[in-house]
Amino acid sequence: MIPLPKPPFNAIAPSILSANQLILGEQIKAVTELGASWLHIDIMDGHFVPNLSFGPATVKWINTVTKLAQDVHLMVEDPQKYLDAFIKAGASSLTLHVESKGNLKNLLKQIKNAGLCAGISIKPDTKPQVLEQFLDVIDLVLVMTVYPGFGGQAFLENGPKQIKEVKKIIANRPIWLEVDGGINKNTIKIAKAAGANAFVAGNALFGTDNIKQAYKDLKDAIE
Repeated sequence: MIPLPKPPFNAIAPSILSANQLILGEQIKAVTELGASWLHIDIMDGHFVPNLSFGPATVKWINTVTKLAQDVHLMVEDPQKYLDAFIKAGASSLTLHVESKGNLKNLLKQIKNAGLCAGISIKPDTKPQVLEQFLDVIDLVLVMTVYPGFGGQAFLENGPKQIKEVKKIIANRPIWLEVDGGINKNTIKIAKAAGANAFVAGNALFGTDNIKQAYKDLKDAIE
């Protein structure tokens, strides 16, 4: 397991959901060489969100082609079913949705006890105040600025407000404030100004013909 870096700095996390799965290894190596902070891995179960995506085997395989940490985002109905498998596969961080089933605080403690970073995520319509109960056990908050389950969506209008409210709740704690959804060279500036310090980028990187230039554009926008 490769540890997630400690905050704070402006982190860019390429999302492999938008990568070309036929050349996934090549694209992971490309963003590794460009200096990506970590990889974002969206796990979908077909219940919590309509689509299906990756499993623990993908995480295990990715660890053979890169030294980047893997930030695994569990968009699943019952995260307890999946924790052990992703921990054994070598995930660096596991992020649960506050809207999912189970005793989430206990599950976050289980993640921490396994030596991983523990994250919690909220959908666009979820009130940020629900995060307060988890502040003592989390390393990362993931604010969704699109509705989860599909890549390529546009950054939602209420995104900056959500980010600002979460930033107030986190205050000066050493917790990553990550944003996922519609991030490009324009919206990344908006997200940073609102208080985010980690940015998940999918189509903005992998949906282009020039990943190197796209990564530079994102990096320049937050420096």
